[in-house]
Amino acid sequence: MWWISTQKTGGSAAGLQRLLGFRSYGTAWTWLHKLRRAMVRPGRERLRGIVEVDDAFVGGVEKGAAGRGTLRKAKIAVAVEVEGDRIGRVRIERIRDFSSEALVAFVERNVEPGQWIVTDGLQSYRALTERGYRLHVGKIRKRERATALFPNVHRVIALLKRWLLGTHQGRVEAKHLQRYLDEFAFRFNRRRSRHVGKIFFRLAEQAVQVPPATYKSMVRGYATPSPQQVVGT
Repeated sequence: MWWISTQKTGGSAAGLQRLLGFRSYGTAWTWLHKLRRAMVRPGRERLRGIVEVDDAFVGGVEKGAAGRGTLRKAKIAVAVEVEGDRIGRVRIERIRDFSSEALVAFVERNVEPGQWIVTDGLQSYRALTERGYRLHVGKIRKRERATALFPNVHRVIALLKRWLLGTHQGRVEAKHLQRYLDEFAFRFNRRRSRHVGKIFFRLAEQAVQVPPATYKSMVRGYATPSPQQVVGT
């Protein structure tokens, strides 16, 4: 736990296997996934204030597909608190599709009602106003990049992809992707911590709050949340 807490960019199962001398790669992989499960605190507070929300893909280049027409890449939704010129906390989830049902449910799980949601003109987000959120839609004009309108959420997406490619060499199975997203968010939300001991303490504290999981359940993968799952309600 100390090793994974003190690694600035995280660690891989192969790295943990070498460090502790495990004969089995599967043992190291299991240990890391147990810790990644503990990186999501049960009943954690939802985001507040101004929150940028966007959807994206995770995966390599797919021939013959562009934009949302991809068939093989994993779909994710990202929410980022905006604190003036700084980025606050983040929430990232793998989602089934970019439908209104899936995206609105993602926002409800991760953002307190009544907050400002800043996003693009995708129709799927329109229903947020019916759920008690205030919606600001930024329209992308010709020759204008989305990063200019929503710089914070796009910066987080870029950092996430770089982390997956750097630390994990892009070899993350789609069914396990959510656990890696949880680890990235855990680290990102504590990036300003001056003492790694506090990060270790938080991980240890949360590890005793999550229920145990079997190896078989972890190998099976993480199911994407249903639209009815809303944290804190």
